[in-house]
Amino acid sequence: MSDPPLELRRRFHKQLETIHGKVVMLFALVTEGVAAATDALLAGDTDAARALTNQDAQIDELEVDLEQVAEHELLTQTPMAGDMRFLVSVLRIVPELERSGDLAEHIAQRAATGLAMRLTPAVRGDLEQMGGICSSLWRRAADAWAERDGEAFADLDAADDQLDDLHDHLIEELGRSDIALPDALQTALVARFYERLGDHAVHIAERIRYIVGGS
Repeated sequence: MSDPPLELRRRFHKQLETIHGKVVMLFALVTEGVAAATDALLAGDTDAARALTNQDAQIDELEVDLEQVAEHELLTQTPMAGDMRFLVSVLRIVPELERSGDLAEHIAQRAATGLAMRLTPAVRGDLEQMGGICSSLWRRAADAWAERDGEAFADLDAADDQLDDLHDHLIEELGRSDIALPDALQTALVARFYERLGDHAVHIAERIRYIVGGS
């Protein structure tokens, strides 16, 4: 028979692997959702928007599951420093992923109103660029988690600066454009959603850097 403490450690590390795999799945859902939200918005695709709503429910369920499992392991085990950093970071990262899923859903919901069809080419172009940068940011963040890439933070932070600049440019463009006020307000809100998505990706990269380096 295996020594009981050794068997407990094996089970604990197997549980850590399960947690990691579920976080990878959560990253995949959010990354897919961010890209799909932009496509739905620009195309006015209401079916895609509804699909994202269903996907967001799956993200919510995964968040609750992961938080419960991670908290249980912290309370019932005595993790070493590296495992402790991992579990604490999961509890920090998972809510950011859930909120990011919500933001992607909020963007897609504007597809049902046909918002993008009433915008000027310049404003649509800014939104498309913001969506493209967000998609790249989230793919990079997902890869960083899977590969424990602590160096990803610098790249994501630089891309987030681009996103902030585009946000500012879009707001200026809205002020110059002949767009109905309700549509201009909704567009500004969508731009804010993209900006927040970038912030969440950067925060997550910072937590990954903490897991890798401990600081």
